[in-house]
Amino acid sequence: MSRSYDAIIIGAGIIGTATALALSRSGRRVLVCDKNPAAGYGSTSASSAIIRTFYSSRAGCALAWEGLQIWRQWRQFLGAGPDETLAGFRPCPALLPLDGDSGVEAILSHHDALAIPYRRLDAEELKQGWPMLDLTRYGPPRRPEDEDFGLPSGGELTGAVLFPESGYVDDPQLAARNMQHAAERLGAHFRFGCVVTGILRSGGGAAGVELADGTEISAPVVVNAAGPYSSRINQLAGALEDMNLATRALRQEVCHLPALTGFAGQVIMCDADIGCYWRTEPSGALLVGGMEPDCDPLEWVDDPDQWERNPSEQWTAQAYRAGLRLPSLGIPNQAGGVAELYDVSDDWTPIYDISALPGFFMAVGTSGNQFKNGPIAGELMAALIDWQAGGQDHDREPCRLNLTRSGGTLDLAAFSRRRKPVSGAGNVLG
Repeated sequence: MSRSYDAIIIGAGIIGTATALALSRSGRRVLVCDKNPAAGYGSTSASSAIIRTFYSSRAGCALAWEGLQIWRQWRQFLGAGPDETLAGFRPCPALLPLDGDSGVEAILSHHDALAIPYRRLDAEELKQGWPMLDLTRYGPPRRPEDEDFGLPSGGELTGAVLFPESGYVDDPQLAARNMQHAAERLGAHFRFGCVVTGILRSGGGAAGVELADGTEISAPVVVNAAGPYSSRINQLAGALEDMNLATRALRQEVCHLPALTGFAGQVIMCDADIGCYWRTEPSGALLVGGMEPDCDPLEWVDDPDQWERNPSEQWTAQAYRAGLRLPSLGIPNQAGGVAELYDVSDDWTPIYDISALPGFFMAVGTSGNQFKNGPIAGELMAALIDWQAGGQDHDREPCRLNLTRSGGTLDLAAFSRRRKPVSGAGNVLG
């Protein structure tokens, strides 16, 4: 394997593999390094892989809308042959309850501006379409040990917003491997089971990486897509000094629960009233995740190599809260699901940016709500790298991404490390 490349990407999750593909398409010789044994093996593998367009910022909505167009044409986007096994995009509606939160109206104003379809449903329409839902208001969310858990807080949900252009990817790890294979067809190399321990420098800029075994590999471009290790890699690069936002590893759990009695459809629901999101599987089973309500302590992890992978009391809290909205839900005695680490920024909005070290780029703070944007995030990072290579300074004159599939352009300053924190959901909704 060569010791010199045009670009090195640290991390082979959905963002890293997408960046490798985009840079390979631009003619660069690319190496991807990952400590895991395969692509998509870390946070990506535990993603609920929900594809939605509703975010608290217009930039977030625009990026997700562009990304959705890629998932719809996944085989064509990859250039994959008819016999290659691919992850599948499964369209299904997403529901966002109307709970009087002004944040919902802001989201809808973004959709209006971007011509992204949605429809308001009143309570009766919601009941008719999804009769398994109990529309009782329970908020604010509580934990099962709270003596008021499960007590109605007054009235019912008044309705919901239906987002018809939504869905999920049925195998997130396979999606990352699909992009790995597409990048490899263009000459990209992947090196697994290797740990980056240093960022090489030359002439005041990034010059490659050093691995734990002492190997040095040179490249004028290094991209940090290391997921929950991103802060550690930024520190190695000396890239923390001018960041207004930090990224940290956050332990999260997703419950796997049995199919609902009497419901055979597919749906996604992000329900702040109970503090959970959930979606159905092709089998009818449910994946249930948390939305970081105030009652749930956030479990920050200082060492991404040392943390508890078994289900905890958080599993119980999420499962029981889902049961409030879904009375027919069976909650097993034995907890089942996954625990993983998210790479989370202070405002739950990703950082796609340059850094204080020339040639060192960041695609960080992406876990929890950026799987859906993986493919377009790769194109974003390639555009940003091209912008800098052309002599521009993204900090002074921000790069704009052409949204070739959905129309318009996107000012990438929205994802700057120097931005003011985005005022939004403050949780996985972003």
